[in-house]
Amino acid sequence: MLAVEDGGGGVEAAIGLQQPLKLKYQYYRRHTTCKYAEAFIRHQVTLYWNRDKTITAKLLRLLYSDCFVTGCDASILLDGPESEKTAPQNARLGGFDLIDRIKKVMEIRCPGVVSCADILNLATRDAVHLAGGPSYPLFTGRRDGMTSKASTVDLPSASISSKAALAYFESKTLDVLDMTTLLGAHAIGTTDCSNVVDRLYNFNNTGKPDPTMSQHFADQLRKTCPRPANMSGTQAKNPWVYLNPDSGPSYQLGNSYYKRALAHQSVLGVDQQLLYNNDTRELTGEYADEYPWKNGFEGWRRSLALSMNRMGNIDVLTDNSTGEIRRNCRYTN
Repeated sequence: MLAVEDGGGGVEAAIGLQQPLKLKYQYYRRHTTCKYAEAFIRHQVTLYWNRDKTITAKLLRLLYSDCFVTGCDASILLDGPESEKTAPQNARLGGFDLIDRIKKVMEIRCPGVVSCADILNLATRDAVHLAGGPSYPLFTGRRDGMTSKASTVDLPSASISSKAALAYFESKTLDVLDMTTLLGAHAIGTTDCSNVVDRLYNFNNTGKPDPTMSQHFADQLRKTCPRPANMSGTQAKNPWVYLNPDSGPSYQLGNSYYKRALAHQSVLGVDQQLLYNNDTRELTGEYADEYPWKNGFEGWRRSLALSMNRMGNIDVLTDNSTGEIRRNCRYTN
């Protein structure tokens, strides 16, 4: 059901979820009293998305920030003076208000049944579909974590090399297909100029721009992201740019992200680095329709269904001895 052939061409990749599999397909419909949980969540996401299409990018980043730290346990949602959401890497996280709204509805309809961790995964799935991505089956049955500490947040820099990025993904039980596919989420959303200025003015402390970036595109970005007063990357007022100028304010997922990487017009260094690993280069070309005989963007959609489930399967909690069903996603019970 979630298998893909081989990630395209000769790229070796997983074709299923990490074992042992603790989550269940249609967990709420088949194993709980809240049979229509997914429908309730989808309705709330649709209402929100119709008013604010930025929610897809916000939820994708929120889910990544949760799963890649202590696992998909909704610890990113917990409030506190030193919680994960206070870490510098998590500045400008959004989507919390929608998760709060969904949780309030679920506690009215099915009190104590649907976890915040599952709400975050399901809401992200539905928002991705509304933005032009696939509507994929999602395994559920997660419990919510009990702790959240900023000190555990080890999310890497946006300028990380392809080798370091792959090592990081592999440390989270993901592979090269997952990394290349999940980075495609950068087709929508925005980023602070502080994540870009090193590529524009002082790449690797050379005092020069990143040679892998198109000169024309760099000139365009400099109009929005001026040189900081000091090259720490901080500015009194930190402007922002679209991660993918081709999608911009439409917030529609598409393969222009991969086409821009091929044209050396990626905004973030980690995205441009897809060209400097044989496997990620091959997948980037496939997703960008560079090879007409392959699956192209539809192949990305299928791969995303698997990779989102694999990301959502990282270090999940499934029993009451290690997790709980929070009544409020911001606080433990």
